[in-house]
This record gives sequence, structure tokens and C-alpha cells, in this order.
Amino acid sequence: MSRNKNRTGAKMPDSTPPPNLTQAQDNTGGGFSFVVPTEFVDLPSQGQFYSEGHPLHGQDSIEIKQMTAKEEDLLTSRTLLKKGVALDRLIQSLIVDKSIDAEALLTGDRNAILIASRVSAYGNIYNTQITCPSCGEAQKYDFDLNEAHIYHGDDTSDVEFTNNGNGTFMTVLPKTQITAHFKILTGYDEKQFTKLFVEKKTRKDDQLVTNHLRSILVQVNDHTSTEAINYVVENIPSVDARHVRRAYRLATPNVDLTQHFECITCDHEEHVEVPLSADFFWPDR
Repeated sequence: MSRNKNRTGAKMPDSTPPPNLTQAQDNTGGGFSFVVPTEFVDLPSQGQFYSEGHPLHGQDSIEIKQMTAKEEDLLTSRTLLKKGVALDRLIQSLIVDKSIDAEALLTGDRNAILIASRVSAYGNIYNTQITCPSCGEAQKYDFDLNEAHIYHGDDTSDVEFTNNGNGTFMTVLPKTQITAHFKILTGYDEKQFTKLFVEKKTRKDDQLVTNHLRSILVQVNDHTSTEAINYVVENIPSVDARHVRRAYRLATPNVDLTQHFECITCDHEEHVEVPLSADFFWPDR
């Protein structure tokens, strides 16, 4: 399947100019003045799904500064981790244009920022534990984050869907012939999605399919009410539910972290999704 992939831009070739610099002024009277490097990160969305007037509307990249000890503090803050906002605060701290709300960024754009910041802070080699899909052996494996690719959400070879031009998409469900409209999730939407499990006191994998459908569907035929969407979510055949999820995945711009894996125990080879575990930002732990 063609995915029209391009480099994330996290790795800068030798021929490119040095990164931009921002000045960090010292207000303590100590005479310190640090130059903080910045870089531009390619946005999977290319700015297509932000409304007019948004700072990223029509923009294909975003400027971020490189991580410092202050950002590492955000990632270790017990309070922020408990509230589930550590990554939001990290992204907000890294973005140079403070008029941009980190939570309002599309998921794929947030992922691109996180990967680029990790590469600039700790390097492109990500050593983490992975379990072989064939023999079940857990092992440490090196993945190269510079091999990540950008997918712009333009592959309709498997499932037909139409970009409505307003940040939503339309697809016709194969079994019921319902016209379903769905949106791409932002950081805020994902937080609300997670909140559902907390409020209902259920495991995150309970009602995963139906809650995801409720989060992305905005209209079914001519109905936009919560009641109509809930009814469709709970009653459509599995083939229709799978169709919506497939269309959503193909329409969503994101960073593709699928890479080659070869098991050291059974020699099984397969392309796997790079697991983003707790050591992603803490490679020395």
C-alpha cells in the first residue's frame, strides 16, 4: 500500500544551515545569556485541518526549541504525571510560538514534535524492550527514529472517504449505507477519550471500540445529536464499525514508526510498530 511517506525532518543533513537560535536572558544579575537552539519540524497535517486564523493554518512546519533540564522536570513531575498532562506541558514548553495551544494540535502533529524533540535531546537510536510476535521472547532492540516517515493522510486505496474541507471527513458504511462524518482527534479530544474510562471506572481496553467511535463521529446521515450517534455506535454491524475505524486511520496524518524487527532468539523477521514506552524520554534508565 502506498503511503506517500516523507522524512520527518528530525535529522538535519550536513548541507543544511545551522538551527535557528533563541536568546534566553538572565534576570538574576549573574550576566548569563544562553543561546537556545531551535528547529523546524514537518507537520503531518501540513496545516490543512486547522481553521483560518489559526497560527498553523496552511503551515507545513512548526518551530520548537530543544529540550532543557526544565523540560525534563516536566516529565518527572509527579503532579503532572498524575493529572496526565506532562506531555501537554512538555509540548507547550517546546513550541516557540506561544499563541499555539498544545492541546489543540492534531495527534499526528503532536507525535512529530515529541519524536523530533527526543531525537535532538537524546539521539536517534531508541533502545527499548520488545516482545517477539512469533516466539514471545522479550528482548532489547535498537530502533532508528530517523527512519520514521510522515504520512499525510491521503491514501484512499482501501477505503473510500471524502475530505469535507472543514476538518471532517465523510464515508458511506458498506452494510447499513449510513453516511458517517468523522473528525481527526486533537490532544484535547484524546484527553476526553481517556476521561471516559476514568469516569466509568473501567479498564482502558473495555469499550475501546465504541468509545473511540463516539469520539470521532460527528454526524450520522443528517443527525448530529449525541443520542443519534450513540444509537449508531451501539447498533451498527461490526463490518461498518471496522470500516469507520479503517477510514479514520487512513485519513489521519501521522508519523509512521513501523520498522524492521529481527528476533535474536528465533530469527523471526517482521515490520512492527515501534513501542513508545516509558524509556522513550529516559534512555539511561
